[in-house]
Amino acid sequence: MPRAHVTLDRQSVVAPVRRRTFGSFVEHLGRCVYSGIHEPGHPTANEDGFRMDVVDLVRELGSTTVRYPGGNFVSGFRWEDSVGPREQRPVRRDLAWHSLESNQVGLDEFARWLRLTDSELMLAVNIATRGILSALDLLEYANHPSGTALSDQRVANGSPEPHNVRMWCLGNEMDGPWQTGFMTADDYGKLAARTAAAMKAADKDLELVVCGSSGSGMPTFGDWERTVLEHSYEHVDYISCHAYYQEHDGDLRSFLASAVDMDYFIDTVVATADHVGYKKRSEKKINISFDEWNVWYLTRHQESGEGRGEWTHAPRLLEDTYTVADAVVVGNLLMTLLKRSDRVTSASLAQLVNVIAPIMTEPGGPAWRQTTFHPFAITSRLATGEVLRPVIDAPVHRTARHGEASLVDAVATADEGRAAVFLVNRDLAEPAQVTVDVRSLGLSRVVEALTLADPDVYAKNTLAEPNRVAPATNPTATLADGVLTVELPPVSWSAIALH
Repeated sequence: MPRAHVTLDRQSVVAPVRRRTFGSFVEHLGRCVYSGIHEPGHPTANEDGFRMDVVDLVRELGSTTVRYPGGNFVSGFRWEDSVGPREQRPVRRDLAWHSLESNQVGLDEFARWLRLTDSELMLAVNIATRGILSALDLLEYANHPSGTALSDQRVANGSPEPHNVRMWCLGNEMDGPWQTGFMTADDYGKLAARTAAAMKAADKDLELVVCGSSGSGMPTFGDWERTVLEHSYEHVDYISCHAYYQEHDGDLRSFLASAVDMDYFIDTVVATADHVGYKKRSEKKINISFDEWNVWYLTRHQESGEGRGEWTHAPRLLEDTYTVADAVVVGNLLMTLLKRSDRVTSASLAQLVNVIAPIMTEPGGPAWRQTTFHPFAITSRLATGEVLRPVIDAPVHRTARHGEASLVDAVATADEGRAAVFLVNRDLAEPAQVTVDVRSLGLSRVVEALTLADPDVYAKNTLAEPNRVAPATNPTATLADGVLTVELPPVSWSAIALH
């Protein structure tokens, strides 16, 4: 049996736990909005047509911030279409996802949905095809109290209080040729800088996110970040990272080590941002908004040809059904985001409902939790206080895609009188015996020990079997003389709460 030892020091603090780490993402894509969060004819629908069974699951998930309305969708979006009387809203073609958009859910409705879920709005503006003036108009509509043409329009539309959006994304994936209105780094950096400066002239306290690379595999990765930030550094607060992972050609060992690649991605972007800051003699630090991350079987969808047929409303797109292995990877990626809380201060699991999502729905029917729901919900619930930097002594194995990876990964958080330890066993066949030195935390008992694992690492939750996979109590977790001992099954994610 592989053995690992983790040492935790209460003084070895990475950063506070950032509640925005537990953000998510709602895009007008497939069934994420329509028949996902919004289905007027559903038995649980409220007066706005929002499914309250989904609201309950979002609250259980612990999502804190929601990026909206895209994504690729935003680069063809005219925000004015989505406000005002619903019967007057135009139907538009969405080129990003080859779909029809009814605009029946827009900013004002979505803001009301956010209040139901206790979530903060993170709004993306279309600077790809609309530009600076449209962004300023949307800012006035959303945030100005009243007394101007656009703020009074919002009041007349039934939202007397401003939405007070603090965090704004300046476009989406502007380096990608799939993006309507994509640009070179030089062109985008200049436009983003001008847009950011104008928006902060309206409200200096806005938090603005400039587009980083669409992924670390982009040919311009690194150079894109450098060029964009050289133009926009003094005007923005965040640069975005996007990363999706999938199992390739049966290489489960590499897939389980996906967090190694995420860590490399973060390292590279931080180094690039700081390089620009040093060149500019700037005292500010640019943080990372990792506002798209998940497991996504993109090649499967590309090969299927979905989304290339007739123009339809809310087609079934990107509806991945997730496995135990997928959930272990999602849990491990979230652990990595916590470990980097000193610079990753906002993140968004993409997406929230139906589309590569932790929550699935059936039109007119139930909503259920995917396997990936569980590690996110448990981590959001247990991670409080400060993130501690673990010292991990564990066997290492080599992977084809990500080089060397520790068989056991860990991170911990600590608060007054309590702590949480999160652990992953990446071994494909063997359980791991893990000891965690928690003496510096001054805690005496295990109050909760949960493990997500299954003899079938490809087991899934489906409409027919919505509860096939769920976390179970791990009876091996014990705490004696300041040392936590636990056995981790192969291909597993675990969370242990100590008081």
